[in-house]
Amino acid sequence: RAGRPAVGTRTGVDRWHGPTRRRGADRRRQVARTGYGDDHPSSEESGSMAAAPRRQPQWLPYTAAVTAGLVVIAGAFLVVRERDAGTGGPRADCAVHLEVNSSTEKAELLAELAERYNDSGRTITDGECARVRVTPLNSGKATEALATGWRDTGLPQPQVWLPTSSLWTGQLRLLDRAAGRAEQTPDTYPSIANSPLVIAMPKPKGDLVREQGPLGWGQILGLSGRQGWAQFGRPEWGRFTFGKDNPNLSTSGLAATIATYYAAVSRSSDLTRADLADPAVTQFVRRIEANVSHYSDDSVELLRDLAEADLRGGPGGPDDMSAMVLQEELVHLYNEGGLSPREEGQAQGRRPTVPLVAVHPKEGTFNLDHPFVVLPTADDSQRAAAEDLLAFLTEDAQQADFADLGFRDHERRASAELLAGVGAEPEGGLTYFAPPDPTVVEEMLHGWSTLRKKANVLIALDTSGSMEASVGDRTRFQVASAAAGKGLALLNSEDRVGLWSFSSETRERPKGPYREEVQLGDFDQKRITTRISGLHVEGGTALYTTVRAAHRHLVERYDPQRINAVVVLTDGKNEYGKDNDLARLLADVQLDPQRPVKVFCIAFDRDSDFETLDRIAKASSGKAFDATDPTKIDEAFVKLVSSF
Repeated sequence: RAGRPAVGTRTGVDRWHGPTRRRGADRRRQVARTGYGDDHPSSEESGSMAAAPRRQPQWLPYTAAVTAGLVVIAGAFLVVRERDAGTGGPRADCAVHLEVNSSTEKAELLAELAERYNDSGRTITDGECARVRVTPLNSGKATEALATGWRDTGLPQPQVWLPTSSLWTGQLRLLDRAAGRAEQTPDTYPSIANSPLVIAMPKPKGDLVREQGPLGWGQILGLSGRQGWAQFGRPEWGRFTFGKDNPNLSTSGLAATIATYYAAVSRSSDLTRADLADPAVTQFVRRIEANVSHYSDDSVELLRDLAEADLRGGPGGPDDMSAMVLQEELVHLYNEGGLSPREEGQAQGRRPTVPLVAVHPKEGTFNLDHPFVVLPTADDSQRAAAEDLLAFLTEDAQQADFADLGFRDHERRASAELLAGVGAEPEGGLTYFAPPDPTVVEEMLHGWSTLRKKANVLIALDTSGSMEASVGDRTRFQVASAAAGKGLALLNSEDRVGLWSFSSETRERPKGPYREEVQLGDFDQKRITTRISGLHVEGGTALYTTVRAAHRHLVERYDPQRINAVVVLTDGKNEYGKDNDLARLLADVQLDPQRPVKVFCIAFDRDSDFETLDRIAKASSGKAFDATDPTKIDEAFVKLVSSF
């Protein structure tokens, strides 16, 4: 899901634009802090990605679960950050109005550039002027909206679409064909910026890997998992695992999956559906997926955790990870301090002590091309305006703004400053994989669920008395149970799942504050959902003792071939006097890189102690999801399940 707007500045560029440029960079720094971007689940969910008539695609359930949350986020972004460029200003009377919808990671910059365009005095045909307005929406949601007449977005219908990748224009073609209508995106489109996929590593590790000479995807992310860093002469660094976004939710995750398949067939183009069925190919992909630490809904959050640990002088964020697969632009963002903690009033955080470097696999990589798409909704005058806007965006001054965010230019050229910051390219430059046919991408995602690393998950569900409180016409427990059922439906049949309930000692549970409801074992969704529906709600919230016991339970049943995680759903804070020691709990769940068991928390409803849940999750290199607004609980479960 491309990354957030970056922050770093380039002195030479600042001289070109002076104070205005600096103010723009400050605004983008604020967006970098808010966390909206196409590498975010609320951005690049790909439930909309394809609709083949022969079957319902694997990823469609994600859309139903998160649509409401996506519209809320897009609306909030629009209210806070939309630049209704030119309204009331010198171009308010322009006859041509051009609506542009951009993927969220670059929307803030595009809105600023629209202001600049509107103030530039440019004219199009017959001396007319155009007023450009930019609104943000993640690429996956925009794909779905364009396929359904742009309904339910709350945003103006665009004449120009700027997604993260041409992968989305291909998926929109599939949706149009399936519906029997004219294709909205039948062509190839020019880029306004580019960002290749890289393997990002902390500099000492990345430098060591580079010293080995050219290595491939399998050698870096697959074979290395057998012996860990001992294979590279550093056994003290432990095992080798890496972080990757879920391809159902993220452009980067999808691009990483495509790159893995290309590496498996030793080609850079013409990937076919027959390739996907080749046993040797599936074995290659499965071997790489086996080294995933856990899947992420948001690689930016992983980088923020890494930046916080760097600031504390610790070993670094999700410290069982040796690498992350993400956009080069995000490496720049991290190294410039854009994701580091910052004090009140600071424009950006401190640059990390240990920067990341970009490692380029020898087979090649996938490029996120940020296409400029003129849609059929544009009339002749709007098409002329779009042509002029494209020319404007590809001029040197505007391209410098993209470079400032860590992007390569519209012709894939990297600035010297970017390469100096993230790492030089291989001699002879990068090899890029060609985008596969959209039907191949569809088939790839359908099959990914069987190849991804499987999970070993223990769910701890809060059944304290406060879960009886009303949320509309239902109780908190009913809302939470329904969301859990939807989330469980997205797990794989080969996952192992267990269920505990917890509150405090009650008449129903006199011997202790938690109880095993379904033993950890082969996933049986019907059994778990039936057991949840029969649970009794009573008592206080024995949060700390339950998390400690659940974590210990999973450590004792640790499976090195799976992602091992505790999932905690609670509407409250710890109310159990027998165990009220948070510091001890944080120490007890601290991640052991040799047997990593991560804690994921969903803070449900307004009484939840999200700050504490976040501390617990981060101690284990897991993540807390904020559903204190109960309407967002479905979205939170989708994000959580995308980690497995």
